[in-house]
Amino acid sequence: MNKKFYVTTPIYYPNDILHVGHAYTTLAADILARWHRLKGEDVFFLTGTDEHGKKIEEAAKKQNKKPKEFADELVLRIKKDWEKLNLTYDKFIRTTDKEHEKIVGEILQKVYDNGDIYLGEYKGLYCTGCEAYYTEKDLENGLCPIHKKKAELIKEKSYFFKLSKYQKKLLELYKKEFILPKNREKEIINRVKEGLNDLSISRTSFDWGIPLPFDKKHVCYVWFDALTNYYSATREKGREKFWPTDVHLIGKDILWFHAVYWPAMLMSAGITLPKKIFAHGWWTFDKEKISKSRGKILYIDELISIAGVDSARYFLFRAAPFGEDGDFSEQALIDRHNNELADKLGNLVSRVSALIEKYGLEKTENKLLKKIKLKEIEKHFENYELDKVLNEIFSFIDECNALLFLKLLKKLQKSLDLKSL
Repeated sequence: MNKKFYVTTPIYYPNDILHVGHAYTTLAADILARWHRLKGEDVFFLTGTDEHGKKIEEAAKKQNKKPKEFADELVLRIKKDWEKLNLTYDKFIRTTDKEHEKIVGEILQKVYDNGDIYLGEYKGLYCTGCEAYYTEKDLENGLCPIHKKKAELIKEKSYFFKLSKYQKKLLELYKKEFILPKNREKEIINRVKEGLNDLSISRTSFDWGIPLPFDKKHVCYVWFDALTNYYSATREKGREKFWPTDVHLIGKDILWFHAVYWPAMLMSAGITLPKKIFAHGWWTFDKEKISKSRGKILYIDELISIAGVDSARYFLFRAAPFGEDGDFSEQALIDRHNNELADKLGNLVSRVSALIEKYGLEKTENKLLKKIKLKEIEKHFENYELDKVLNEIFSFIDECNALLFLKLLKKLQKSLDLKSL
């Protein structure tokens, strides 16, 4: 049997057109999927959309549409954008898929039967944009730290998941390099050590969601629903072998949900845990996170209009270490396109093509193959160091250009009968 590799992106809210921040994660997954396919492995690359919750319901109402109708239209747009970026995903999952809803219900029932869900009352500060509750200390002058909007005070009956029960198990999990890069791990460990509050997992203030199997008056909290997609996608016939996930790729702003809620849910349901979670940095404009609500945005069409799809893909993983923040600049993308892709790589291809046309092809020993550091490239892929992969590749391109230049000098010397250069 071929070795398997399963990579996921977050599933995105189809409440608006996606931007470069969404593209970044999905392109990273595409790069990893392509690499593992090149190695002959059996690959499953999953992406999709998170379509339940108050955020979608409100966005649909503003356009006088039903939530499903609203989501259907935006999903088509998202798939077109992914096609423009030459993404090679294997499945596009939607949380409104009937099979996904069925699996969510089954897991909720397992967790309930395990005694880890109980009925209570929740009062807290809620950001609809994040679909998350915040404490006073998490807020910045009463505003959501991500969306810079005032958090809404909500009080309602809710079912709770006994997240606090899994504190010790989670801390044991983090000893196994579950969270990458390593610099993201410490923050999570420190917060979990402080203690965990039980998690509100149901809502009655809106009805656009999956009903709880043990109380139909409540719908499932969007994060419990959304996170389950990674598992539900592998319940299809022929894809069961892919679970557990090799790596969940996410942005650093949603690491808490993936590193705390998700493994605790799986522990309660008795399901094998994912192997790794990699939380990358943000692309920023003028050092501010890309966000429509904050007036900092770059849509997919705008991104690829600057210098083409391949140059956009190249720039995003060459300009900043994968895992750290990067500040986007149109001029920086153009410079990379001109100086590296057009000048170094483009001229190499052009010169070799011209030599072939002039002198033809001749089979000979390829001494250049010894110059490409495949073992180092493989190691960088294993460590998710995509910028270092490109560094090695362009180092090889430089070697090729240097050898070609030397060959041309020798031919010039011979044709002019010059002394040794």
